[in-house]
Amino acid sequence: MTKRLDFEASVSMTRRRLLIASAASGGMLLTGKDHCWADETDSPSTDHFWYRLAPDGPYIDSQRDNKAFGFGLGKVYLSEDNGKTWPHDAIFRDADNITFSCILKNGNILFATRTRLFLSTDNLGTYKQIVVQDIDGSDYLPHQPIDPANPGWYFHSLDGVHTWDVGGKEMLVWGNYCNVLGGAVPVNIYYSTDSGQTVKIAYSFGQSPTFQQPGAGPSDLLGNPDNPVVCRHIHCVAYNPAENAFYACTGDHDRTDSDGNNRQECHWLRGTFDAQNDLWDWKVLVSVNSNSRFKSGGINFVDGQLYWAADANGTNGTMPHDRGIFRCDPADLTDPTKHEQLFNPQYESANMIIEDGVILSAHYAPASPYATGIIFSPDMGKTWAQYDLDEFGQRSGIRFHQKNSDGWFRVDLRKGWIERGEVLYIKPKPR
Repeated sequence: MTKRLDFEASVSMTRRRLLIASAASGGMLLTGKDHCWADETDSPSTDHFWYRLAPDGPYIDSQRDNKAFGFGLGKVYLSEDNGKTWPHDAIFRDADNITFSCILKNGNILFATRTRLFLSTDNLGTYKQIVVQDIDGSDYLPHQPIDPANPGWYFHSLDGVHTWDVGGKEMLVWGNYCNVLGGAVPVNIYYSTDSGQTVKIAYSFGQSPTFQQPGAGPSDLLGNPDNPVVCRHIHCVAYNPAENAFYACTGDHDRTDSDGNNRQECHWLRGTFDAQNDLWDWKVLVSVNSNSRFKSGGINFVDGQLYWAADANGTNGTMPHDRGIFRCDPADLTDPTKHEQLFNPQYESANMIIEDGVILSAHYAPASPYATGIIFSPDMGKTWAQYDLDEFGQRSGIRFHQKNSDGWFRVDLRKGWIERGEVLYIKPKPR
């Protein structure tokens, strides 16, 4: 670990990290001697937090309180002691293609492959496929890919917090971060109000002229043909209880279609949900180019204030890039003069979580001199530190999960930007 700006171009890989990387990419999954947790006193640390990789064993894809959901070698797994042991498992042949999972408040587990959703209501004793319902109530079925090897990622998310208490009931809401690996797919916001038993479309973006299947004809186009708002993928969806409203932001760039029209992909949307009538009302608040603080992610709401991390890039605007970690009143989102920049990490960052006064974010590795850059504030943005956990190589932190019952945040470490690598745990030190 280093607390500096320079970058080590090469990092030696220990046997244990090599085995973990092999397991995460579909190689042999190890259990046994190495499958144990050390306490924080045995973990490496910075001035602000302890950190460690997940132990050898199932790839830990999500966590909640004392529970963790993992997968590997044709099985799915459930732990009830934060990954120390795995008493529940089930055969699941497509385990290596899992792209999303969420543990619900009542214990249900919703998990997804590239194109299919599954739900277990009995600790993986059984599971069933869930077919998404479209806005009109019909079945929303995955497209038949022109290339069967690239069906796309329908359910994968960039953020890690997807459930909120809304009117005394838990709601699950998330958007898919897609059109990067695995083929073209439509871009959607999904939701469930019944612990995953029913999953529906909350919002469907339009047919992007850029992100379609190679060789697609007019009948093969993906997305909502009636919606002119297009994007590459969704960066984040979050809920503000003070407004009883959801916010979503998307990426990625400005693109010119074959007719010469400019299509902006960076949007902020605000949505409200009418539970009685099961209806959504979404409004586009902002549509901008990529060199803007509105090209962003990591939306959080604390005490009625809106926080987000901006990963502005591109050359279509005023330089230097309009990026950093910002805060404002939600009503002032569209007015940059009323934004407060809390910190500028200098490099792209579009993931962030806030819990118990701690702000945790990370660098986008391909655009940063840091190998594995971590951005940290222990006091809601009053003070900041940046660390390079360079022993892990070039990794980007995404899908931040809230702390488990042992006090550890869970973070995906992705190779480059999006290919699955390892799982990192971070535990803040007492202030």
